[in-house]
Amino acid sequence: MTPPKSPKPILSVGLIGQRFMGKAHSNAWRQAPRFFDLPVVPELHTVAGRDPESLQAFADNWGFAHTTTDWRTLAADDDVDLVDIVTPNDLHEAPALEMLLAGKHVACEKPLSSTLEGARRMRDAAAAPGAGQTFVWFNYRRCPAVALMHELVQEGRIGEVLHVRGTYLQSWGGPETPMLWRFDKERAGSGAHGDLNAHIVDMARFVTGQEFEAIHGAIAKTFVEERKNADGSMSPSTVDDVVSFLAMMESGATASFEASRLAQGHLNRNTLEINGTKGSVRFDFEDMNVLNFIDGTEHPRTRGWRRIMCTDGEHHPYAGAWWPDAHVIGYEHGFTNMVADICQVLGGGAPRVKLPDFADAFETQAVLEAALIAAERGAIVEMGSVREG
Repeated sequence: MTPPKSPKPILSVGLIGQRFMGKAHSNAWRQAPRFFDLPVVPELHTVAGRDPESLQAFADNWGFAHTTTDWRTLAADDDVDLVDIVTPNDLHEAPALEMLLAGKHVACEKPLSSTLEGARRMRDAAAAPGAGQTFVWFNYRRCPAVALMHELVQEGRIGEVLHVRGTYLQSWGGPETPMLWRFDKERAGSGAHGDLNAHIVDMARFVTGQEFEAIHGAIAKTFVEERKNADGSMSPSTVDDVVSFLAMMESGATASFEASRLAQGHLNRNTLEINGTKGSVRFDFEDMNVLNFIDGTEHPRTRGWRRIMCTDGEHHPYAGAWWPDAHVIGYEHGFTNMVADICQVLGGGAPRVKLPDFADAFETQAVLEAALIAAERGAIVEMGSVREG
């Protein structure tokens, strides 16, 4: 790491990409040291992007010291400690491999790659001698309510896990939505599945602490088969709009997952419910500061769902860094909470809750791949065969 400009070591950050996720990540890197007491302090060193005109404006707005249109310069720059990759899915692998080879730490958006083979190569490169540490932006783990959900399940408050139910529903992907890279299978790998199911599969693995044993059935459907380009021409939309699948977890618990970009009335409805032998917990991102919990061991006369506002700085994960109780946080805070945990780890400490690395994210991508295979074949798919390739 570069010599400190303050009493604390500096973590010099490079960013590849400058669109929606570039904004979310840049904001998080800037805000984390303002709200958390970090052992290392992130500074924005260089942003890499394709368009030099918009790139400089982006750098000026977010406070990057340098810009480049060639991301490879980040690997060669000894002043850059960590590289954050926020490009489309098919552009994750090449820079990640080069940065790891150069000994950089790497943070990467999800899914890990547009293909499972690419994700496997990234996982293996991260395990090679001399590689830096890796992190994947499954930011919903850092919602205080989801982190509390994880703690309650791991403490045994709902008993043995019996059933997992996840949905991630959006409504922005109808026929009027123009052609984007997200609708091109070669670039995205999949549609709602990789974009949305990736999050709820990761959340299920994180909260339960369990891996998947098999996929027992799936449906993948493309309803919008072509979309309008900026010039008025039409291009085929080659990804799924809706994917639903059933699964078995290693304990024998059953699980169901559903992702859609065509669910009218649902803007960003990311939900997870875990049912156990002693109780249940459920989360809905459209009410992200709240966790619902029921203790099934209570007397039937007063037993029922309780609504927990997860904003108590003394008792709820991450809440102490933010505002007084019930002064709620929003979408961007999950990214900031993750930056805080990354800095804790790179400073020799421990994260508030487990951070996903490339090996962890590969497990989620293997589940996604198995679901698509199950949809194509109409058959049960054992996870072992998919993981091993």
